[in-house]
Amino acid sequence: MFNNYKKIVEEILAKANIKINGKRPWDLKVNDERLYQRIFRGGVLPAGEAYMDGWWDCKKIDELVYRLLRSNLIKKVNINSKLLSAVITSRIFNFGAKSKAFEIGKRHYDLGNDLFESMLDKRLVYTCGYWKKAKNLDQAQEAKLDLICKKIGLKRGQKILDIGCGWGSFAKFAAEKYGAKVVGITVSKEQVELGKKLCKGLPVKIHLQDYRDVNGKFDHIVSLGMFEHVGYKNYRTYMQIAARCLKDNGLFLLHTIGGNSSVTQINAWIEKYIFPNGMIPSLKQIGEAVEGFFVLEDLHNFGTDYDQTLMAWYNNFVNNWHKIKNNYDERFYRMWKLYLLGCAGSFRARNIHLWQIVFSKNGIKNGYQSIR
Repeated sequence: MFNNYKKIVEEILAKANIKINGKRPWDLKVNDERLYQRIFRGGVLPAGEAYMDGWWDCKKIDELVYRLLRSNLIKKVNINSKLLSAVITSRIFNFGAKSKAFEIGKRHYDLGNDLFESMLDKRLVYTCGYWKKAKNLDQAQEAKLDLICKKIGLKRGQKILDIGCGWGSFAKFAAEKYGAKVVGITVSKEQVELGKKLCKGLPVKIHLQDYRDVNGKFDHIVSLGMFEHVGYKNYRTYMQIAARCLKDNGLFLLHTIGGNSSVTQINAWIEKYIFPNGMIPSLKQIGEAVEGFFVLEDLHNFGTDYDQTLMAWYNNFVNNWHKIKNNYDERFYRMWKLYLLGCAGSFRARNIHLWQIVFSKNGIKNGYQSIR
């Protein structure tokens, strides 16, 4: 029976120039013959779990994922019943509902500050860096934060709302370098606690709060890597709240991962182990959500920089694992590697992107001058 499943899996992988037990770094090394049946019957989720369980290995998972995606294998392989079920379920349930707002904080961002401190740059920026002139991760993240400030035309004394502020990396930078006043919100208790310490003495306030509970008016709004947690049923509500909180002459910068197609389902493995209730928006979905609320002034795609950022995070994570491994187990180690390398391969394949979109409420007189 295993041989039948093996033959089918071999034929599928061959379309992406991937061999089982081959010698190339992106080839699949099978450690347990039950893998074929497990993959064939379940798809992405059991394939990821099989890696976590040690049933397969690969020297360069990022290259494996890159080849799988570039070959358009998803379009060549018939949809299975479990994927169809996920699509139907997403239509019925609102994965970004307010009742679920703090779930992502508890299950991902509260995993442990030691994990993120060992992986990220010195400012703890957990979003894509800007590598145009940068030589390392610290420089790439500084450049990204400065780019955002310049894109919104930030001036001393202005008040900014940071939706999904993380550990306060942007808030601290904007306050220190530009003299801004920042209100940041996050759904992670760990981020609030550490963020307040890192921003101590600065005009920065960080709150444990859902975006739907924000009030007040702000000169500018930024949202960096948070829109992916909103869910397609809530995109328009999110934009409505942003419009309500932004002053008439202000700018709203949305920094988000984006996809080539509009989706309403969640990647099963990512949803279960990494980002519960996560969903990547398309330009169509964003466009429909902002209609009547904002004018799109600028769109900047630098998704290839996320590949480089993720590989930097991966190297930091692996090199510093010995410092934190007593707080996590081997299965977590394999899970986190798969997450970082799999995402890097996805950006490399141009299957997903990183967009910085600048919105105004009424359109800028004489036009917006794009900054790169």
